[in-house]
Amino acid sequence: MSTLDRTMCRARAHPLAVDATLAAGVLACMVAGSFVDPHGENGATWITRTPNALSLTLMVLGAAVLVFRRRAPITVLAATGAVSLVELVVGDPRAPVAMSAVVALFTVASATDRHTAWRLGLVTMTVLTAAAMLAGPLPWYAQENLGIFAWTGMAAAAGDAVRSRRAFVDAIRERAERAERTREEEARRRVAEERLRIARDLHDVVAHHIALVNVQAGVAAHVMDKRPDQAKEALAHVRDASRSALNELRATVGLLRQSGDPEAPTEPAPGLGRLDELADTFRNAGLPVEVARDHGTGLPAAVDLAAYRVIQEALTNVRKHAGPDAKAEVSVVRVGPNVEVTVLDNGPGQDDGPEEGGGHGLLGMRERVTALGGRCTAGPRYGGGFRVHAILPVKNRTPARGASV
Repeated sequence: MSTLDRTMCRARAHPLAVDATLAAGVLACMVAGSFVDPHGENGATWITRTPNALSLTLMVLGAAVLVFRRRAPITVLAATGAVSLVELVVGDPRAPVAMSAVVALFTVASATDRHTAWRLGLVTMTVLTAAAMLAGPLPWYAQENLGIFAWTGMAAAAGDAVRSRRAFVDAIRERAERAERTREEEARRRVAEERLRIARDLHDVVAHHIALVNVQAGVAAHVMDKRPDQAKEALAHVRDASRSALNELRATVGLLRQSGDPEAPTEPAPGLGRLDELADTFRNAGLPVEVARDHGTGLPAAVDLAAYRVIQEALTNVRKHAGPDAKAEVSVVRVGPNVEVTVLDNGPGQDDGPEEGGGHGLLGMRERVTALGGRCTAGPRYGGGFRVHAILPVKNRTPARGASV
């Protein structure tokens, strides 16, 4: 911090001391000015004379009230205007007592609103100038009288300019602080959204693969003694499912790495291009799955991933809740500007609701689809079974705030 900055900080911390110093300086200037003869033979000259007692008293009073100019600016203006008016009327020769009124008027203009500043400035300028021209010892056109008019006008204008600049700086500072708060809130919002997205991905990966591992492990344990070949096949599916789960978990957790951490996997996120592979994993787990799709090509990455995750979660719920004899049908169709994903099953086990026990699969599907501006519905089918239906816009739209799912 420079010397000037330290001085300004001290001045802001002790305003009364600053005003007392200013008042002393104004008094010194007024006393010094009272020794100047503006009408000398060679122009303004110093003369040897002592100000009369009344002028000296008025100068002291005018300077003394300036100490309180910040606390009561209008009252100080009235007091300095009064002593200046008295000096202009009875002073002969005059002492520059009006200097205190000029300082007080500047303070009023810088501390109040523009309407008040110009109204009081006009009154002060008119009263003092009229008194100097009409009641003083000098002719009305004397330079001293015109000087009263000029100095009071400049004081009001300068004070208003200072107030305007201070308001401008405060507005800029407020906008900067508001922008900083907005950036912080936006950063927190994006962090929360990213956490929610990662949580959905982790749920989808873990729920899907652990369900498959659980089913295949149960099959292996059941046929281990009587059909070891089938048990080996089931264990191979367990190994493949666990490896796939680890790979997807590694890719998801890689999003949380810092810049100095080892490089994250570069394997692309799953999409509808892996739909047949996904269906095969469920078929291997004993769930017949039929797939029908006509969605074209070139889907946005977010839409492609969301459609894949919806199908993955829906089939996982079918395998977990629909019973051992259930069958599933998957349909992915392009309808106008949207892609519609439908997963149907015929199992009675889901009529009680797949979310029983506190699961978050359906909630995660709805949040994922809604985040892309789409809609997701899920519920029992007439005659038995369950239906999951998602509509995803191919061109990503930002959903309306507070939109229902």
